[in-house]
Amino acid sequence: MSDQRTVLVTGATGNIGRHIVATLAAAGHPLRAASRHRPTDPAAATSHVPFDWHDPATHQPAVDGVHAVHLMPPPASADPVGQVGAFLDLAQDAGVRRIVLLSSSAIRTGDPGPGQLHATIVDRFPEWTVLRPSWFMQNFVAEHHHHGAGIRRDGEIVTATGDGRVGFIDAADIAAVAVRALTDPVPHNAEHLLTGPQTHSYADVAAMISEAGGRPVRHRTVDVDTMRHRLTSFGIPDGFAALLVGMDGAIAGGAENRTTSTVHDVTGRAPTSLRDFCAAHADHWRRTVA
Repeated sequence: MSDQRTVLVTGATGNIGRHIVATLAAAGHPLRAASRHRPTDPAAATSHVPFDWHDPATHQPAVDGVHAVHLMPPPASADPVGQVGAFLDLAQDAGVRRIVLLSSSAIRTGDPGPGQLHATIVDRFPEWTVLRPSWFMQNFVAEHHHHGAGIRRDGEIVTATGDGRVGFIDAADIAAVAVRALTDPVPHNAEHLLTGPQTHSYADVAAMISEAGGRPVRHRTVDVDTMRHRLTSFGIPDGFAALLVGMDGAIAGGAENRTTSTVHDVTGRAPTSLRDFCAAHADHWRRTVA
């Protein structure tokens, strides 16, 4: 790695965080893997520090002596500014210089709630990057995600996106960009809009999963009220469900029908295609699709 100062990785056991931790650990880079529960991976467990957004007592020990932070806001929060702002106060006082914020392609600077964090990072830290990835390919295999659960339970993906298309991205590609943003000697000081190499409708996704898994999966499109109720039935808070349904509506209107070259520009390698991702996870769907 280019810069050997300590990196704090919040969300260290998540889709992106675990890849960041593994890459930094393999390179011998000083790191702290922050999560509520101790990771099972040996490399992450060795560098683990307790961290819980709902327990401020865990924040100061995690950030002391840190140069850069991979910042994953509290999950399922439609308005994370309050919790994150208090943490950023501690980070500034502790001498943190670089923040790499995980946001979303659907969230722009200044948007209500999560969008307010973009400007906060830029205004308060001299070195910063805002990662704005498209929708994760991992959502189709994660059993705690409503798409992964719907595929497993019902053999279907349910959205309010209609025929809208998305540049789905592999979490490992997001992590590769994040590692560069955290460790490059020259700070990126940029927003990185991250996508996979092609856009696909959810009907396309269902067809690829069907082909890879050898069992039928379909896309069922519903109205926004039905989708909001479905999300809350999976335990998603109503305010965050409303945010997600709004994103589905934006997809239906074409907002995510785009690709960028950012993954290649930053890392020097092409992002994973959805078809290759499906082929790599075929065994999962063979086991779980009803």
